[in-house]
Amino acid sequence: MKDLTPLKSSLDPIEIASRDEIEALQLERMKWSLRHAYDNVPFYKASFDAAGMHPDDLKSLGDLAKFPFTVKTDLRDNYPFKMFAVPREKVARIHASSGTTGQPTVVGYTQTDLENWASVVARSLRAAGMRPGDMLHNAYGYGLFTGGLGIHLGADALGLSTYPVSGGMTPRQVRLIDDFKPKGITVTPSYALSILDEFAAQGIDPRQSSLEVGIFGAEPWTNAMRLEIEQAFDMHAVDIYGLSEVMGPGVSMECVESKDGLHIWEDHFYPEIINPETGEPVADGEQGELVFTSLTKEAFPIIRYRTRDLTRLLPGTARSMRRMEKVTGRSDDMIILRGVNIFPTQIEEALMATRGLAPHFQIELSRPGRMDQMRVLCECADASVTGEARREAANVMAALIKQTVGISVKVEVADVGGVARSEGKALRIVDLRPKG
Repeated sequence: MKDLTPLKSSLDPIEIASRDEIEALQLERMKWSLRHAYDNVPFYKASFDAAGMHPDDLKSLGDLAKFPFTVKTDLRDNYPFKMFAVPREKVARIHASSGTTGQPTVVGYTQTDLENWASVVARSLRAAGMRPGDMLHNAYGYGLFTGGLGIHLGADALGLSTYPVSGGMTPRQVRLIDDFKPKGITVTPSYALSILDEFAAQGIDPRQSSLEVGIFGAEPWTNAMRLEIEQAFDMHAVDIYGLSEVMGPGVSMECVESKDGLHIWEDHFYPEIINPETGEPVADGEQGELVFTSLTKEAFPIIRYRTRDLTRLLPGTARSMRRMEKVTGRSDDMIILRGVNIFPTQIEEALMATRGLAPHFQIELSRPGRMDQMRVLCECADASVTGEARREAANVMAALIKQTVGISVKVEVADVGGVARSEGKALRIVDLRPKG
């Protein structure tokens, strides 16, 4: 793989500023953001007042912990535009969640917000190794989902040649990579695996493709998955993080030269880690739930938003800004099976450590009797693998899960292609347990 480390002279000065400079800017911007939210969003005025807090009470960054949290239900309760802090006619862009699990969450952007979003995504793409004039295959979905258009904003700001292929039509994805010869691809890690399968189906060696870097986000993925993708494509695989409630893609980014966690662009987003049960802040280096406060957003300020993502904060390395470790799971999609907490990433790690299995899986939860049961459906990596070899692989993986997680599960190995493919975020968990 090529060395894609950016020149230091190409970085924004704030990326390599001192911690004192960064924190002084954060405090100044946080005071503005709290005041802006309080004065212009009735929800925040009521929330702050109920907690006995006022924006003027913020004297230091540590004082933020005294202010109340914002959660997803608050956004749904104020659907569609009650969380906006500017008149609707000042909103230049609106995005929304799918709403498949409830009322959609709606977010808005002023023109200045879009410019800031473009800036942090451009910074992220540069950190991944992309340079002005490089070609980008953007396979994130376009539409109300922030992924496709958010990446496109930053790609334009950086000066990339971008083609908006979006998700789906996997044979065309491979053909365009083969014909257009992009340097980078932006895509969910699970859909990258589907594209990899299609390379094999078309008889094309992915290691001979033009791709030098893959920028993967929108769902948790492990370092084992990174190694699988890097070896398959002979390219760098780096992590990008974001969520629509905070901005979209580009809240934090892994630097290609270090690949040691995602640097949070702290000049725009202030991170905290809290104990997910008590809500109390924990020290940097301790794992907990990630909380964000926006520092520059005009249309949709967000104050102490509980992301439900589990990670920890670490000191900066390739950049001065703090890093967040790869997300290990979510506090609200954690599986509790017979009293044991399980995350899909733990199942993925066991899968990746088992020879003969492809990196596709789905977890099925059921309750055939009085006890919850888990079945993990995966598939063999090679169609020539025999029934006995499949049973052996299933036993090995089940033993690894038992050893690392502490529960017994049933593992079934299907034919190649036996696990449903995703063209976006993977559907990892199918819960068939009776409700109520």
